[in-house]
Amino acid sequence: MDDTTLFWQLAEALYAEDGRVSEGTMMGGRCLRVGGEFLALAGFKEGGLVLKLPKARVAQVIAEGVGEPFAPAGKVFKEWVRVPVPDEDVWLGLLREGIEFAVK
Repeated sequence: MDDTTLFWQLAEALYAEDGRVSEGTMMGGRCLRVGGEFLALAGFKEGGLVLKLPKARVAQVIAEGVGEPFAPAGKVFKEWVRVPVPDEDVWLGLLREGIEFAVK
């Protein structure tokens, strides 16, 4: 399954779980938002899942080899990580973490 298809399937599950999750736009593409805050998008340039997490968690996901720094136009976003390999369990877990971070 490609990254965009998986992302939007997971989005449907998140909509049902948490009424704060909604669709929006970010950097010219469709994204997920939580309470007005950006949460995640898929298929951006290099593909994969791009999501917002606490800075320390981003560093951990990168250190574990699951994610990569997100650096559009060469500038690293410290609270954003790109997870290149589509994996339903990993992505859903990280998206749930992102929701909790976004609403704090």
